[in-house]
Amino acid sequence: MSSPAPSLPKVPLSDIHLSDPEFWLRDRAWRYGAFKTLRDESPYHFFEEWEFENSPIPRGPGYIALTRHDDIWHVSRQPELFCSGKGANIGDLTVELNEFFGSMINMDDPKHFRLRSIVSRGFAPREIKRVEEYVVTKAREVVDSAIERFSGTEFDFVEEIASRFPLEIICEMMGIPQDDYKQVLTWTNTILGVGDPELVTSLDDLLNAGLSMFNYAQALGEDRIKNPVDDITSVMMNAEVDGQRLTSQEFGSFFILLVVAGNETTRNAISHGMKLLTDHRDQRKIWFGDFETHTKSAVEEIVRYSTPVIHFRRTVTQDTDINGFPVKEGQKVVMWYLAGNRDERVYPNPDTFDVRRNIQPPQVGFGAGGPHFCLGANLARREIAVMFDEIRRRLPDMEITGEPAYLQSNFINGIKRMPCSFK
Repeated sequence: MSSPAPSLPKVPLSDIHLSDPEFWLRDRAWRYGAFKTLRDESPYHFFEEWEFENSPIPRGPGYIALTRHDDIWHVSRQPELFCSGKGANIGDLTVELNEFFGSMINMDDPKHFRLRSIVSRGFAPREIKRVEEYVVTKAREVVDSAIERFSGTEFDFVEEIASRFPLEIICEMMGIPQDDYKQVLTWTNTILGVGDPELVTSLDDLLNAGLSMFNYAQALGEDRIKNPVDDITSVMMNAEVDGQRLTSQEFGSFFILLVVAGNETTRNAISHGMKLLTDHRDQRKIWFGDFETHTKSAVEEIVRYSTPVIHFRRTVTQDTDINGFPVKEGQKVVMWYLAGNRDERVYPNPDTFDVRRNIQPPQVGFGAGGPHFCLGANLARREIAVMFDEIRRRLPDMEITGEPAYLQSNFINGIKRMPCSFK
């Protein structure tokens, strides 16, 4: 049996304002209670968008919040009715800015299909086999470093393990020199730190980080065209699909997406996972006691329970309906993955962390099918499994020793810092 989940507070519908930054500062149990109210009482609730002071981004027309698993699945798998090309985040950026920061997550076919077909060459079986070797080696190196430097002392789990691990894998995959790893992490934190005053103080911070990362990637890609080496950047820059290659500009934007997504999602899944395994010792005992049997379900449960990416948006392309609810062309719909992954209609006792939970129906932490399903989902799953195997074998008494410092964001369920120790 899994340990019982605490009961969620009953949150009145009138108290729920998803666009208000204050909502995302509330206690997490309260927020999950709010999403339960939306699922039960108003699964297609309309919210006004927030007007941010001194923001160059105009206030948008509002959006319909989707909080049920089946509705998120419905929208994700019908890209011809619910498009991504007008933006995958709530605010309305220009097409150029959307594609600059989001690359193919902010595109529709045929542009999306073309770009995904080319970059997928970097995730072919031969490349994935090589990445597998990185994952195992890096997990060992990261744990080696922790044992050597921190045995018997408290340290930051996020900085030294959860962040370092996927960052070094993705950088090595792309052929980024080790001296540049720290700079890449800084850019990543800034781009996904919007809304958290500790990380981003102005839109200029965001734009400068994005432009710096883009320029770095563009130079890297251009170099690999002239001087290909044995890395995924070279594979992508020299891959052809129907006679077409990536431009250096396309690679620059895809690089932002790949490095940010490849680092952030896994980092937060591992961070949340370590906290969950500290708080739920019975689940840790079950998984670590029979690791191979429970790894697949445990990894899916960590992603379901923590949901590192909180939402994505789509825009309605023509009058249609979502499981019988009518929507009109031009309306925004926001898929709240965090809510869909706790839907009582799909998951028994959804607020209980259970490493043996049935993996069907699938959680929506990597998206819910369709052409925008996370390209790196299998790599992320493998990274989570390998790191916890390394911890299980070599740091079996590691535990989180204090409360996490959570990212203030309605987009990324992030942990900035979290103390831990082992003997």
